[in-house]
Amino acid sequence: MAPAVSAAPQPAAHLVVGQPLAGPLSAGLVVITFRTESLKIVPVYGATASQVVPRLGHLHITVDDGPWHWLHASEEPIIIQGLPSGPHRVLIELADANHKILEAETRAFDIPQRPASH
Repeated sequence: MAPAVSAAPQPAAHLVVGQPLAGPLSAGLVVITFRTESLKIVPVYGATASQVVPRLGHLHITVDDGPWHWLHASEEPIIIQGLPSGPHRVLIELADANHKILEAETRAFDIPQRPASH
């Protein structure tokens, strides 16, 4: 069923973020699952997209308080690789089609030290 365009009020969007999965994290790979309520994650942006029901949006992802972020516009898990061993933080922001932040969650985790390869 295709989304309908409407100006009717919608319930507030909500972001639910899991902790990084332990198995992949032990190998240095960060996999974070999430789900949204009252918002569909899709790569559609702009004023027209903001009128669609159910609401459309995407995620802004920032690692370690960096000066930049990237967009995550699918319902697949967030996957980050190549981080050095040690503590890290990922800020996950739920944004509407116009990039307005609706809600945010932060996940802190440690990448374990990996043995040196021969």
